Amino acid sequence: MTPKEVLTLIREKEVKAIDLRFVDFPGTWQHFTIPPSHLEESTFQDGLGFDGSSIRGWQAINESDMLVIPQAETAFIDPFFKETTLVIICSIQDPLTRQDYSRDPRFIARKAVNYMKQSGIADTAFFGPELEFFVFDSARFDQNQYSGYYFLDSAEGAWNSGREECGGNLGYKIRFKEGYFPVPPTDTLQDLRTEMMLNLIAAGIDVEAQHHEVATAGQCEIDMRFSPLVEMADKVMKYKYIVKNTAKKNGKTVTFMPKPLFQDNGTGMHVHISLWKNNANLFAGSGYAGLSDMGLHAIGGLLKHAPAICAFSNPTTNSYKRLVPGYEAPVNLAYSRRNRSASIRIPMYSTSPKAKRVEFRCPDPSANPYFTFSIMLMAVIDGIKNKIHPGEPLDKDIYDMPPEELAKVPQAPGSLDEALTALEKDSGFLLQGEVFTNDVIETWVKYKRLKEVDAIRLRPHPYEFQLYFDV
Repeated sequence: MTPKEVLTLIREKEVKAIDLRFVDFPGTWQHFTIPPSHLEESTFQDGLGFDGSSIRGWQAINESDMLVIPQAETAFIDPFFKETTLVIICSIQDPLTRQDYSRDPRFIARKAVNYMKQSGIADTAFFGPELEFFVFDSARFDQNQYSGYYFLDSAEGAWNSGREECGGNLGYKIRFKEGYFPVPPTDTLQDLRTEMMLNLIAAGIDVEAQHHEVATAGQCEIDMRFSPLVEMADKVMKYKYIVKNTAKKNGKTVTFMPKPLFQDNGTGMHVHISLWKNNANLFAGSGYAGLSDMGLHAIGGLLKHAPAICAFSNPTTNSYKRLVPGYEAPVNLAYSRRNRSASIRIPMYSTSPKAKRVEFRCPDPSANPYFTFSIMLMAVIDGIKNKIHPGEPLDKDIYDMPPEELAKVPQAPGSLDEALTALEKDSGFLLQGEVFTNDVIETWVKYKRLKEVDAIRLRPHPYEFQLYFDV
């Protein structure tokens, strides 16, 4: 869609408001709204001003003025506002230099794609993330100087099998780890997921399937068809927005938090990637699991840099409560066909060369998709350029391996702090082509340590009272 076509759409749909959105440093959408009369064809070049110092991880107050530059091809009608509203995703520029802003995640994603093209390796990087989420009926939490708690609830929750309910408890609660995937009445969220799916399709997202996921208490997944890197990152932001607001409209709440429930499966975002050139899949070949040498080298790059990747793909302290053995969590840095206990899987659903891809299973949906897809692409390119071989595949159930054999398999970081340290030690591959900058990496590490790692470390945990109050 061009700027002219956007203006035509505004007239045809009788749009009453233009909502301009951009992603902040951690990965949350921000927005402000203008009347249609203030959007002209020149606006797509000139942009509109806002205060960059109020956005997390961005400008200092003495250099706060920034510009949003609407990207016409991203326009879609918002399905939730009372008045007809057109949403346009924006990139960020400095108003003085008119340069793209180095800390804008969307700009970094664009640079990663350009670096890939300039390298001559490929002309398209396809990404297909699988976002999981929980639908809760209630979520209450607080933390202050003298108390800390959270209370989650779902009509599906296994803990509610004995609860007195209005109209009587009809049973059919989903047992822990048994949500994949019974039909109604056990699955109570079919209609809600279908409404989410239809809203996604109406917003221009090609949906492949929707279903309940493994955990009790409303864990769900809606799968999108793969798209090029930047386009898919845009779709992830639309996906999270639409899923959350569809749930809210129905009196429920959605969280993409990686591990909200103790002793049940966490929420992942497995990411499928393949590189293409001249409409040919470069990962398809005659090697292991139908991979080409390039596909194997791509895996080698992902495994080599996986600890550093986790600093972006698993960017919260809560992420590492999911990355523990026993819950289908991909903590072991190995690769295999079909094996879901490895951090990298080569799906074998189809023998078609077009379907050949690599699935990186570590990421979770708390991640900023622009950063996560970019750092994955940079690791893949590094693996291809340096012909990094991933070693032998691991085609056995890792969780049933003898301890002495399992000890030889590298593991993902055990905490956000470990992942950030790995990023500090292994950031050179991200600086290639100036895709990431030292400033972006240093700002990310500083922000995450100060705002999250230290914030959690300084606060007493409720379970510590059960362990230690009587010492």
